[in-house]
Formats: sequence, C-alpha cells, structure tokens
Amino acid sequence: MEIKSSLIISTYNWPEALNLVLLSVKDQYILPKEVIIADDGSGDATKELIDSFKQDFPVPLIHVWHEDKGFRLAEIRNKAISSVTSDYVIQVDGDTVLHKHFINDHLRAAEKGFFISGSRVLVDKIGTENAQKNFKINFHFLSKNIKNRLNTLRIPFLSPYFEKKTYNLEKASSTVRGCNMSFWLNDLKQTNGYCVEMTGWGFEDWELSARLINSGLGKKRIKFGAILFHQYHELHEKSGININEELYNITIREKLIICKNGIQKLE
Repeated sequence: MEIKSSLIISTYNWPEALNLVLLSVKDQYILPKEVIIADDGSGDATKELIDSFKQDFPVPLIHVWHEDKGFRLAEIRNKAISSVTSDYVIQVDGDTVLHKHFINDHLRAAEKGFFISGSRVLVDKIGTENAQKNFKINFHFLSKNIKNRLNTLRIPFLSPYFEKKTYNLEKASSTVRGCNMSFWLNDLKQTNGYCVEMTGWGFEDWELSARLINSGLGKKRIKFGAILFHQYHELHEKSGININEELYNITIREKLIICKNGIQKLE
C-alpha cells in the first residue's frame, strides 16, 4: 500500500540554509504529500523566502510559526505535527540538504512497530558557504569539503541488509539524529509528541525516542540510504541542557511513555 508522507522542516532565522533544503525537496524523486516548516520564531526574511517558494512549489508548503521566546524546538515541532494530514512523518532540520531519493528511502524503510533514524554527511564551512552562494544541492562521494564521506553512498540493494533494529532503551534513544528521523503519526500522538518542558538545545530527540521505545516500538537505523547533508554552523548555545538531560534521565528511569506537556496541550 502506498504511504503518503508529510515532511517537517524545523528552522530558525537562517533563510540561506533553508533555501537549499527547499530546493532539494523540489528535486525529490518521490515528493511528500505536504511540507510543513516548523519555524521557531524567525523574522521576515524567512517568511519572504517561504512565500516565494509557495508560488511554484509542487506540494502544499505550510508555514507554522510562533513568536521568538528562546529555543523552543520541541513546541514548534509539536505544532507542526498537529498540522500533519498524512499517516507518516519525516523530520529534518532547516540546515540540511536532501539526497534526491531521501523521501523515497524513508518510505521504503517504513515499517509498523518502528521509527527510523538516519545518518548525515557533514559539509564544512567553506563547502556550506559555496553551496549557499551557488544554490548547490548535488553532493556526492567525490565532493570536496565534506566529512563522513561513506555516508554519501546510496546502495539500495544493500541497504536492507545493513538496517539495524533495536529495542535497547538507552542505545536506541542516545544514537538518534533529530535532523534525520521518521515516524508513524499515530505513534507520535500516542506518546504525546515532544516534551515542551525541554527548552534550550539538546536531548529533545533522545527523550522522545526513549518514550517511543518504552511504548513498545523499536528503532530502525538506515544505512546506504536516506542520505542527508548537514550544512556547517557554529555549535549551539547550550543553556538549559542540564535540565533537558535530567528530563531525559527521568524518562529512562521511570519508563515513561507519555509526557505531560506535549501535542495534547495544543489541542
């Protein structure tokens, strides 16, 4: 049965990076049903960019925004999830570039009872600046200015043999990449989505993944597929990380499935 997907892209005040993500979405071999921008309070430049893409974007492009009150990624992702109209959710960051078969690979690997985590290729500072200047979205194994080069390899016939499934709570949750994940929408709703008490950078993806595992799901890791390139930026400011880490540890210790403040808070 054909799966319809919604792609959520989180962003904050970096339209040059978001421009590349949206260009790479337009180039997808299989398009999502809709694209939802989860905007954590960006200014007018981001809105203007999104509005310009809406003029000829091949699928509905939805801009979900809230006021800038600091790092509230968990909350804006929940608001985007609440807007989803398909059964499957693919999640990326607004400073990435998607391989042409990115959506295709996530849908191929989608399986009931699992959520998916993919890897990333790091583009260095010079490579990122050149890509943004020249609207470059086609990276490959021989590209200059990249790291984790083996992660550029897409080998569809090998990918299923290298998928790793795990139900190990700490291993599964602490190895996810929030910039490259996918879920069944119903699984997100049953665990109440992201914990909005997590403000500031860090651990929000780990904590959600821990609750998904506690609910009985497994994590599937994709290799040789779902390739994503991560644009360079300075390290995030880490205020609040100790609180977020403690919330994550509580979820681990108490085997929580549902967070108190999540998607349901918005409904």
